Amino acid sequence: MTPAEAAPTAESAPATAEPAFVGPAPGATPPRTPLVARAAAELIGTALLVAVVVGSGIQATDLTRDVGLQLLANSTATVFGLGILILLLGPVSGAHFNPVVTLAEWWTARRSGAGVTSREVAVYLPAQVVGAIAGAILADAMFGEPLVKWSTHDRSAGHLLLGEVVATAGLILLIFGLARANRLQFAPVAVASYIGAAYWFTSSTSFANPAVTIGRAFTDTFAGIAPGSLAGFIGMQLIGGVVGLALVALVFMPGRSAE
Repeated sequence: MTPAEAAPTAESAPATAEPAFVGPAPGATPPRTPLVARAAAELIGTALLVAVVVGSGIQATDLTRDVGLQLLANSTATVFGLGILILLLGPVSGAHFNPVVTLAEWWTARRSGAGVTSREVAVYLPAQVVGAIAGAILADAMFGEPLVKWSTHDRSAGHLLLGEVVATAGLILLIFGLARANRLQFAPVAVASYIGAAYWFTSSTSFANPAVTIGRAFTDTFAGIAPGSLAGFIGMQLIGGVVGLALVALVFMPGRSAE
């Protein structure tokens, strides 16, 4: 989820530098990994992420009627699941699992050439969307729910849309800020922790991901979103991505070397 070019090279890194993250952090696409393997990693990773979100939501509603406990169970499972998936699949595809992250990396890498190319974007995005839909269907199947049932959970209120802008902007600021600060080794813990926190501090419970949003429309359960709410959520997530990149450029502005 963070741009490859931000990582120090072997020639430029000082001898006392911190150990690098084993394999690329999320967003640092390995150049020698076959594209089919990266696409498979994005599809499987996004599918498992949505299965965790939807499945834990179903389990939580089966165990308690307390909405607070339901959200706590849902967010906790998502934190652990996302962290593990980033750690496992980051060395293969960069563990984007999110079209906004993929597009943001493509945009920041368009000049240097380090990062995903237009061709890779065209492969990653469909893989993420298909994976998200498959993950929702898998979760429904595991809990005996209808495999495909459009969600009736309306999320079109203005304050929820604002929550998506904030959640996505914060996610992009974190991911690409870690890259600028050469702290990619903390990405699995940091990204998962942020999403867990954003479940609670944003009004929308932090979808922050167009592919996951689409997948969650296919399940009429705790984590679902009505199809009529998709356009608003996805639009705000894209805006949040732009805001996040602007914040990265502002906060991590290159300093001037002393003369």
